[in-house]
Amino acid sequence: MQHDTRAGTDAEARERAARRDRAVRGAVERGLIGPGSPVVGLLDVTGVREAAAGLRAAFEAVVAPGTPVLHAFAVKATPLVPVLRLLHEEGVGAEVASPGELALARAAGVPADRTVLDSPAKTPAELREALALGVAVNADNPQELDRLDGLVRSAATRSPLGVRVNPQVGAGAIGATSTATRTSKFGVALRDPGAREWLVRAYAARPWLTRLHAHTGSQGVPLPLMARGVAEAYALAEEINARIGRPQVDTLDIGGGLPVDFAAEPTAPTHAAYARLLAREVPGLFDGRYGLVTEFGRSLLAEQGTLVARVEYTKSAGGRRIAVTHAGVQVAARTVYVPDAWPLRIAAYDAEGRPKRGPCVVQDVAGPACFSGDLLAEGRDLPPLEPGDLAAALDTGAYGFAQHYAYNSLARPGIYGFAPDGSGGVAFATVREPQNPAEIVAESGGAHASALTTLRASASR
Repeated sequence: MQHDTRAGTDAEARERAARRDRAVRGAVERGLIGPGSPVVGLLDVTGVREAAAGLRAAFEAVVAPGTPVLHAFAVKATPLVPVLRLLHEEGVGAEVASPGELALARAAGVPADRTVLDSPAKTPAELREALALGVAVNADNPQELDRLDGLVRSAATRSPLGVRVNPQVGAGAIGATSTATRTSKFGVALRDPGAREWLVRAYAARPWLTRLHAHTGSQGVPLPLMARGVAEAYALAEEINARIGRPQVDTLDIGGGLPVDFAAEPTAPTHAAYARLLAREVPGLFDGRYGLVTEFGRSLLAEQGTLVARVEYTKSAGGRRIAVTHAGVQVAARTVYVPDAWPLRIAAYDAEGRPKRGPCVVQDVAGPACFSGDLLAEGRDLPPLEPGDLAAALDTGAYGFAQHYAYNSLARPGIYGFAPDGSGGVAFATVREPQNPAEIVAESGGAHASALTTLRASASR
């Protein structure tokens, strides 16, 4: 299938939208969303498989034959065990950044040799576990590297080990997701005085350091800036190997961070476009001398998820129409708090799950939380939403419905994967059960209800 330099095809986009429409209708028919379950996450299994295949094909087209390539999904994007299992089945490993994410990857069956641990705050216990399992580790800073020195001396390990560098090439449009700024908290700041020389000495003194890691940013970071970050890491690897006189750095971990166009249905940019850009700008990266690791997250899962919320009430304020739904800050915190940087497209469906048609009116799509800024969308042209209708927030499969924010003790929604059932319908599978009130009480200290009053009574004696 041929793609242009930035976007997926219109046909692919139309098919993805059609699958989504069928899934919303099917979710209504099966009672996955309704008065008793007013918000739900839907995950397009076909879309996930296609995205994973597209990523693999994109880099297979540019790397030298036989080059070892590990695509490690950034677990933070969608930390759900069934998702990680599906991606593992599709040839994608896991990039983890906490003990919890490592536990999720292991529960999903992702092998240690297809797992990478990145975090700026790894504890000794985390490092010991990773080394015992054989998980790859990228040290974030000189102090962590000193800690690894002792651990490597005390125990044999199969873990590939490297250092993360900050190429300091600048920020994208969203400062919070730009990780290669002058003062970024991540990695060894490559352009700081003495840093480059220290890195060469660090590798020369540690033959077991065989990887180099750089991650330039995420949403809002343009592809040329991402490529500059990779080029800086590649140049450093070349310098290290040349100065110490051996090909010690044998793998480059180029991170992930491919942005998503939340304003349109076609995929843009594509993994293929990014791989081709890297091949032009950093050709030595793909000539077979270096293994490759990638850590994409949002670009694999965002477009595959849809958050569907029931409209409970409609009203008007100051001449503005408002649809009050059950989805807001608890499932789309970034959009609610920073709407200009993280806008979401909204699709309107009627109570039967059919796309709404007809003249559009300007309206807000509000969430259930008790503050005025809890808006999924503000001033959008949509068919008039009525009580019982459905508002769907699109492209929420990454950093969306799986990243719950417990404002007002709002329950985590159920999440269901969907795929064609082979007879023209839609089959669903439970990814995560909806949270119930008893579970909310339990995780909010319900078993310790008298703890503070008892403590006060004891202290007063």
